[in-house]
Amino acid sequence: MHMSFIFCTFVRFLWRIMKIALIGYGKMGHMIEDIALSRGHDIVARIDVGDDFDLKDAEVAIEFTTPTTAKDNILRAWAQNVPVVCGTTGWRPEELKIKNYEFKIKDNKTIITDETGKTMLVWSSNYSVGVNIFFDLNKALASAMKAQPQYTPSITETHHIHKLDKPSGTAKTLAEQIGTDVAIESIREGEVPGTHVVTWDSEDDTIIITHIAKGRRGFALGAVLAAESLV
Repeated sequence: MHMSFIFCTFVRFLWRIMKIALIGYGKMGHMIEDIALSRGHDIVARIDVGDDFDLKDAEVAIEFTTPTTAKDNILRAWAQNVPVVCGTTGWRPEELKIKNYEFKIKDNKTIITDETGKTMLVWSSNYSVGVNIFFDLNKALASAMKAQPQYTPSITETHHIHKLDKPSGTAKTLAEQIGTDVAIESIREGEVPGTHVVTWDSEDDTIIITHIAKGRRGFALGAVLAAESLV
């Protein structure tokens, strides 16, 4: 018996199997599919530009598309009563103004629940486990720096040339956590998955924290984990 079949059969006993719809089937969508399948989940729909938007068999949708289409994709999923895990940046979930829907921030994620308390959206600027640890470090450092006005913060983010939004959603989150006007430098070159550098500079010394992504897998795994916590 093939080992991958044995592994998938085993993991089905470890957590609830999800029926997932992928909204956006580019490089990230394919990576999410690979991870979801390896964890024993089922992909019941793959929706890309021009495809029928049919989520009737889905329990949750994972959305990675573009800033101009994310909001509409989420609303179309909601119309079919399907909750969404969204990783598209360059827009804000606050654009989804629905009466009686509640917005809250938890663990660096925006969560929207409907009037019954059902979670309908989980949005994050970055689902990577490492980046979320980086967010926590950034918040702790920013808190310590409140008593050290001699330091000036700045952020540099570097991504591949295909990234549509600038600055990155992760850089915006880092800046919001610092809580003051922060200069953000955005660099687009090659196929860089994502590098974020937070610098606190003074006349006497410099403090730097850095996160370097080695690929898309960390982002994709985090999105699947978010979906597992949702269903």
